[in-house]
Amino acid sequence: MRIVLGGDHAGFELKQDLVAYVRELGHEVLDVGTANTAPVDYPDFAEAVGMAIRSHQADRGILICGSGVGASVAANKIPGIRAGLCHDTYSAHQGVEHDNMNVLVMGSRVIAAQLAQELVKSYLAARFTGEERHARRLAKVNDLERRFLEKGPA
Repeated sequence: MRIVLGGDHAGFELKQDLVAYVRELGHEVLDVGTANTAPVDYPDFAEAVGMAIRSHQADRGILICGSGVGASVAANKIPGIRAGLCHDTYSAHQGVEHDNMNVLVMGSRVIAAQLAQELVKSYLAARFTGEERHARRLAKVNDLERRFLEKGPA
């Protein structure tokens, strides 16, 4: 699988660890930055991760900022992106299985590197079930997004 990773300055060190870990798991990695701990803005990296998925350069994404909240909010503004902030393995796999989550978001100031690896492993191993109830709900989410995109700004 092709995995895009991105994070702001707060997520840089954890992202670097995860780039190597994702490769160890046998996946292709696209690292969209940041390249150091100099202060940067998380929306830029949320956009880079989201656009890599939208353009089919990557199948799934991993996004990291200090708390994970800002990056999650920003990523979910991109049509077609279903980002979930996860700090436990259940949410990491269930988000894919039930909601077809395509971006795992984590807070580097909230979880340690070992837990982050466990979340990534669980997230990447998970597959959307396609069960009728999950497909029905996902269709409603997609319809909600489409309706608001068609309406334009309020």
